[in-house]
Amino acid sequence: MLIAIVAHHSRRTMAEELASKLEADIVFMDEHSAGANSNHLRALRWAAEQSDRVIIIEEDALPVDGFRYKAQDWLARFPDDMLSFYLGTGRPPQYQKEIAGMLVDADRVCGDYIVLSKLIHGVCYSPPQGRLARMLNAWNKTLAADYAVGEAFGGRVIYPCYSLVDHADLPTVERHPDNEPRTERRRAWRLG
Repeated sequence: MLIAIVAHHSRRTMAEELASKLEADIVFMDEHSAGANSNHLRALRWAAEQSDRVIIIEEDALPVDGFRYKAQDWLARFPDDMLSFYLGTGRPPQYQKEIAGMLVDADRVCGDYIVLSKLIHGVCYSPPQGRLARMLNAWNKTLAADYAVGEAFGGRVIYPCYSLVDHADLPTVERHPDNEPRTERRRAWRLG
């Protein structure tokens, strides 16, 4: 398992601290404010060249203790699925009621994950190695990074009920394609 960090140059210190904590393999620094979409694409291109599965994580992610060990277990369990290690509140608002219900249902049946039809967060995810070439061919440069990843993947996403990373929920460093301000609380529903 490899870890790639995507970061904005204004958060260089955060990125370096996260890279050290996780023993990351590479940091993609957006030096010229090209945007998260471009930076995630750089990370996915690098991931496609690797023989090991890659986790892509943003610099404002807050990993739980034992992140590498816990992530490795999930990757071994779902080798052919997209995994998102962050399930957040607030954004995107249209999914929050559905997520709340799915978490309650998972608790009722002693489940430890939920499945959504797409990736809705780009904070920390891992696409299966066999789908990366297809994702690169389907990439949409006009979408927000998380939606671009999800649309390019085009399939279901596994979300552990207890996220392996939280989100620092700092002010955004770029203007989002939808021009909507991010005022909702953006933290993990639950942490593992």
